Amino acid sequence: MELNQRVAAIRAQIDAAAREVGRDPGEITLEAATKTRDAATVRAAIAAGITVCGENRVQELTQKLDQFAYDGAAVHFIGHLQTNKINKVVGRVDLIESVGSQHLLEGIDAYAAKLGLVQDILLEVNIAAEESKSGFAPEEMLEAARQALKMPHVRLRGVMAIPPVAQDVGGNRKFFHKIREIYVDIIHKMGDNRGTINCLSMGMSQDFADAVREGATLVRVGTGLFGPRV
Repeated sequence: MELNQRVAAIRAQIDAAAREVGRDPGEITLEAATKTRDAATVRAAIAAGITVCGENRVQELTQKLDQFAYDGAAVHFIGHLQTNKINKVVGRVDLIESVGSQHLLEGIDAYAAKLGLVQDILLEVNIAAEESKSGFAPEEMLEAARQALKMPHVRLRGVMAIPPVAQDVGGNRKFFHKIREIYVDIIHKMGDNRGTINCLSMGMSQDFADAVREGATLVRVGTGLFGPRV
């Protein structure tokens, strides 16, 4: 199947899942997770209609930025961001999705201040308390949102999460439901920032349809678009 056909097929699945629960398919963005994909592949995805690309690794991100691979699309950083690499990401991407600690949040705000800009971010929640994953604990998310709201050089846009790999079809819906509850709670309690909190990033190649059914506004698909990673 050609890349443009894969994009169309995944969008059709997103649309069907949205309509199944009475949602407008136009509310959901398909983000291409471009880890290990070269600049030519990224350009082909954008030509096929992808409007958002997500990178996991700082080195890949900077290489592809230098190659102008993302021209015509927004760029998000979706991987674990070390504080010593903040300077390579802040101001160079449209959204940092994976802000999972107070230390990282403060570092992004401080570096964005040096650049004189406001960096859009999502707060990452470690929904299943997995030791192998970064992110705020669910009970820490509201306070993290309050802290982000006080920072003049970050703009809180919403919530991101990576649940455990589901063993059965539909196995992650319970996690997606909890993530959405956290997202909605933040919106309701951050009333003065409500206009900018509009992004719920969850769901990947194996479970994006269930994420849509549970309220995702952004789904991150890599292998479903490009095949197995190189």
